[in-house]
Formats: sequence, structure tokens, C-alpha cells
Amino acid sequence: MPRFILASWLSSVYFVTLTSCVQSTQAATDSWSARPATGRYLLAESDHKYEVHDVIKLYANKVGPFSNPSETYQYYNLPFCTPKDKEYKPEGLGEVLEGDRLVNTPYDIKFRVDKENELLCSRDLTAKDLQKFRKAVKKDYYFQMFYDDLPIWGFIGKVEKILRTGEKPDLKFFLFTHIHFEVLYNNNRVVEINISTDPARTVDITEGDNIIVDYTYSVKWKSTPTLYEKRMDKYSKYSFLPQHLEIHWFSIINSCVTVLLLTGFLATILMRVLKKDFVKYTRDDEAAAEEEETGWKYIHGDVFRFPPQLSLFSACVGTGTQILVMAIAIFMLALVGVFYPYNRGALLSACVVLYALTAGIAGYVSAVQYKTMGGTNWVRNVLLTVALFCGPMLICFSFLNTVAIAYHSTAALPFGTICVIFVIWALITFPLTVLGGIAGKNKQVNFDAPCRTTNYPREVPELPWYRHTPAQMVMAGFLPFSAIYIELYYIFASVWGHKVYTIYSILFIVFIILIIVTAFITIALTYFQLAVEDHRWWWRSFMCGGSTGLFIFGYCFYYYLARSDMSGFMQTSFFFCYMFMVCYAFFLMLGAVGYRSSLSFVRHIYKAIKCD
Repeated sequence: MPRFILASWLSSVYFVTLTSCVQSTQAATDSWSARPATGRYLLAESDHKYEVHDVIKLYANKVGPFSNPSETYQYYNLPFCTPKDKEYKPEGLGEVLEGDRLVNTPYDIKFRVDKENELLCSRDLTAKDLQKFRKAVKKDYYFQMFYDDLPIWGFIGKVEKILRTGEKPDLKFFLFTHIHFEVLYNNNRVVEINISTDPARTVDITEGDNIIVDYTYSVKWKSTPTLYEKRMDKYSKYSFLPQHLEIHWFSIINSCVTVLLLTGFLATILMRVLKKDFVKYTRDDEAAAEEEETGWKYIHGDVFRFPPQLSLFSACVGTGTQILVMAIAIFMLALVGVFYPYNRGALLSACVVLYALTAGIAGYVSAVQYKTMGGTNWVRNVLLTVALFCGPMLICFSFLNTVAIAYHSTAALPFGTICVIFVIWALITFPLTVLGGIAGKNKQVNFDAPCRTTNYPREVPELPWYRHTPAQMVMAGFLPFSAIYIELYYIFASVWGHKVYTIYSILFIVFIILIIVTAFITIALTYFQLAVEDHRWWWRSFMCGGSTGLFIFGYCFYYYLARSDMSGFMQTSFFFCYMFMVCYAFFLMLGAVGYRSSLSFVRHIYKAIKCD
């Protein structure tokens, strides 16, 4: 999640191939040996243009339970038909992070060549093989393949319940043995591919220790007027049906209008109260001298007293600012169409690169904040800034990677990928954070408080429970969360399900509203805090601003228990650990927004009055 000026340097490190390039393989079939030169085939793969009888490789990606999107395994973990020579397709960093492991298959699908009931292989399934398939069918396993970079899905088999009066239903497990490919083409390019299974061609694997299975497939090519450039639109349309999209827009607009009205109502009240305060505090000196100061003017000598834990506070503000800039950059990329559906690993790649390139922002903002508050322990400040987000992320990743390794899942990162990520952090993220810290340390900046801070702090009066930090955080997080909770379901269904999210314009609008509402609600709570003569607003503004992250984490429990079918230790670990990190990022980002808006507000109101 950071970004930088050494983008060219990063690209040379980042785009290091994570898996060794696979050497060219010899022909697997007689037709392959009769093909034109391999160079022409490789060129066809790169520009997606083919001639009749050109072989287009069908890659298998992964298999796993449909309800557990993080629990994926390599395709050949199940006893499918295997090619003579397994050939893994080189993957980018984002693809490996998503758990993609593309491997070739024995399917021989040539461009514009139909096939009927072609035998793929005949396999003798042992008791161990049958046990694997029964488990897969029972857990509703799906498989994913890619043909000319187009994704296709299918299920391994099906379960049938046989009901008997007065008895428990019997389960029958059936394995699909035939796959039909329907491929649409336009001129010399593949535009669409669909697969289907034949319910009549199944094998009962409920019982038995040894079964011989014939795997077959068929291919049907059809012409289509759809242009090649529009072939990914199909997946965008599947994200929301028209009526659902209309309801989606209506819900978002309704939620946003409600939140903005509440925010405007709160802002109006606040402005009227402030106006009365300004009139009261700016009366002529003679009238003011007769009355004792009360309210927020009374603590003008303490309101700019710096908070405790300066280094940690500065690191929080710096890291939160970095994540905010990174989020805006990702939205810009999304709005220009970089993250089209099934552009494998693009979003995760962008997150890694942008986090690396924005590390200097965190170091710079943290150092400037630390310097303006009179900090001197620069090494500690820089190290805290580096470790504030990367530290928890490292702990979560280490735990989850260990779990994935124990499950033999494709979610476990290879050692080479871990080394690449470490190199990115060691050569880009860490140095840029240090350079940003040095630039911030050397910047000539003063705090310039409107009021002089007294030598000794005033005692804060005893306050009721609802004015303490936990209660204020609950009040502060509720309104921003209400502005985004409708959109959260669609995002969760995309990240932790199999839906496609493509309406980035709606998401960007919701994001802007979230920032605005967070700023307004934090300013309002800061004013109410100062009005009761509590000058400890620094940390309070950050905590209240970031409290929306706690609400989002609470929503995670609701989604897991009530809106999803996820189960199992691995999927549960992945869901809650990664969502914890996402909510932690929201906490830091919105906390920085809350602090910055409150600081501007406090400066403004104390500049408007005459104070000693």
C-alpha cells in the first residue's frame, strides 16, 4: 500500500517473474506436431489472433469449496486426467497472491474445430481417489479454468438426497464425466466461452473401492457479432442485473441523502452555537472583565498542549495519510478502467506497488508532525512509522501462510514470492520511509498556535460517562458507517464470494461521502468536548475519526454468520485476519482525516477570539 518517485526502479524489482519461465514443450498430439512453427503460435497467444486449427491452450487454475473462496487447491490435487508433461503458466505477483496456479490440461481445443464426444482419458479410480471425489462433491467443489485468458467455471459433481419415510435421507454422490465447451468467435479471435455438464453422463461414486471412469468432452464453435474489445463486458453485466442495479442506486442515494441531511443539520446547529460563542467572547473588554471565562475559551491556554506519546501519534497520522493517498490512487485507476473483471491480480498488484511507492508520504508527514510538536527521537519515530502497519500485516501473513501450508492450499505463497515481497519492502518501502522522515525532519516548520500554552495544564472537570472516549467513539462511528453499510454487502460479496464488482463510480461517491461525514462528525464532537472544558482533544479526534473501522469489523461478524456460508478453520482465519487488517487500515486513514479536520477547526475558532 505505499507509492513513490522511484517507480522505474520498483518496476524492475516488482515485475521479476515469480516462477521460472517454462521451456517450450514438444507436441502432445499428432496434430500439434503438424502445427506451424512455435513462434507463430506464441505470437497468436500474445495478440489473441488465431487461424483455423490453431491450438489454444486450456489452463486449469484451482479447485475448492464454493462457499470458501480462500480455501483453494491445485487442480491436479484431484485425480483428473493429466497431460503427459505438466506445464505451469508464469504468474505475476498479484496472481500468485490471489492463489492462481495455472497449469496446462490434456484438452485439445483447436480454433474453429468442432468435436463430438471426444475421449479425454480413461482413468481407474482407486479407493483413495474416490474418497477425494466424494469429499469434493459433498463440499460443493468447483473448478476454474482459463481459455484465451477468459475464465470459466464448473462443478465437480452433484449430491442427490433420497428421502425415505421415517428414515434419514440417503446421500448419493455423482461425478460429472463430460464437459461441453461452447466457444463464440468473431473473425479470428475468441470472444466468449461457456461450459456445461451433461446430467446424463455421471458416475455414481457413493460406494465402491475401484471404478473405471471415461472422461469425455465436446466442443462447439459459433460465430458472434460481439467485438473482441467487448468480450469482458459479459462479466460486468453479470455483476448486477438491471433491476438490482436500479435498486442499488436507489439505496445508495437514499442512504447518502439521509446522512448528508443529518450532517447538514448538525453543521447548522454547530454554526449557530459558534456564532453565539463568538458574539459572547468578543464583547468589549470592560464587559468581559466582569465575567469569568467559561466554555471552550476558558481552556485556551491548554487546548494546544501537545498530546502524550508524540512519536506514536505522529506515526499514526503519517500512516493514515499514506493509506488515504493510496486509496485515492486506487480509485483513480479503477475509474479509468484498469481493474476490469478477471484482470487476474491487478488490484492486489496495484495495492503492493502503491503501498511501496507511498511510503515516503508516511515518513514525511510523520516527521513533520513530530517536529512541529517538539519531538527529538527521530529514529524511534521512523521505526514506528515503518512498523505501524507492516508489523501487524507481517504477523497476520505469517499465521495465515502457515495455515495455508498446513492445508496444502494455493493460498500459501511460494518462497520466491515471499522473497520478492521482502525485496520490495527492503529496497523501496523502508528506504523511502526513511528518506521521507529525513525530508520532514529538515523542513522548516513551526506550529504557530493562535494561543499561548500555559506552563501547567488545567485540571479537567469530572465528566459523565457519555463524554468519555469509548462512548464518543460509538457516536462518532455510527453516522459514517450508516453511509457505507449498504455498499459493504456488495463489496464483501465480491471479495469473499463469487460476484463481480464493477460499479466503481458508486463506490467512489460513497468513499467521498465517508470522508466528509467523518470530518464533520469529528469536528462536532471535538467542539462539544472543548465546550465542557476538556482540552485533551488530540488523541480523541483521531480515535473518533477512526472508530468507523471498528463498526466495519463488527459488520464482519454479521456477514460471516448471517450472510455467508463460509466455514472451516482456514476460511475463518483468512476472513477475520485479513478483514482485521482492512479495518485497521480504515481506522488509521479515517483517524488521520478526523485529526486533520479537528485541528483546522480548533485553529479557526481560537484565531477568531481575543485571548491572552
